Amino acid sequence: MTGTPPAAPPLVELGVRADPLTILYRGPLASCDYDCGYCPFAKRRDSPEQLRADRAALARFANWVTHAPHRVSVLFTPWGEGLVRSWYRRTLAELSHLPHVERVAIQTNLSAHPRWTEAADLTRLALWATYHPDQVPHERFLDRCRDLRARGVRLSVGVVGLPEHLPAARRLRDDLPADVYLWVNAAEGHAYTDSAAAEWATLDPHFGFSRNPHPALGVPCRTGDTVISVDGEGTVRRCHFVPAVLGNLYDGSFRAGLAPAPPCPEQTCDCHIGYVHLTSLPLYDVFAGGILERIPTAFGPAPRRVPRHT
Repeated sequence: MTGTPPAAPPLVELGVRADPLTILYRGPLASCDYDCGYCPFAKRRDSPEQLRADRAALARFANWVTHAPHRVSVLFTPWGEGLVRSWYRRTLAELSHLPHVERVAIQTNLSAHPRWTEAADLTRLALWATYHPDQVPHERFLDRCRDLRARGVRLSVGVVGLPEHLPAARRLRDDLPADVYLWVNAAEGHAYTDSAAAEWATLDPHFGFSRNPHPALGVPCRTGDTVISVDGEGTVRRCHFVPAVLGNLYDGSFRAGLAPAPPCPEQTCDCHIGYVHLTSLPLYDVFAGGILERIPTAFGPAPRRVPRHT
């Protein structure tokens, strides 16, 4: 992707969907610069061949988004840390300038310097940042958050709700800018007493949605309709947590597998990027305008792009 990106073709002329398509993209990248004890990808290294494959897969996906015949939003959810790789930084910046891209966001630990955001359209870019208290000093992480906000970058910040992380999370909430939402993910396999849950809810008023897995079997969900998951090969599934294949992104075969709010085949859903799309929950209202970056409406509306005259 170089030079001025092409404008998206008119939707009416193409006879395709007029509603935006949200894509959760996860390529083969599986390396991370952090060493979190609860993560299987901690301090994992990808070989040069694996990194080249990830770079090529991302370029192919970015090319598809560039020429998508409809509005698109993208959340990058790499197993590892993407922003330490130049091709992720460049791709996010370039996609943010496409006229038919409504939002481009990525999950990140903020270990990469924020200067790369200078090349992005900040009305479309957003970051979903995770604070790991045992991996990065408080002041360093806080400085990154303040730097990003000073640059005008939209972001949410969160922490895994382990008991040992509570003091650090409280300190972070106290020091973060007031307009930055602090979310808390329930720790996998961890049961919360009512009193413990109440403590986390003082930091994240929406912690109750994360506390326990949500019943999902048979519940209509926007995944497989307006939301899809794509891997590095272009294989499309309704979400990261349902293995059934809908088709392929690049040959267009996935479109035949889409259906209006299809029922979920899984018993439960316990990850925010999954259950946020369940129609049984009010989260599209709670996070209206900030679904991909996990920013509630109460923390302010998403910025609007100012049209450019040529």
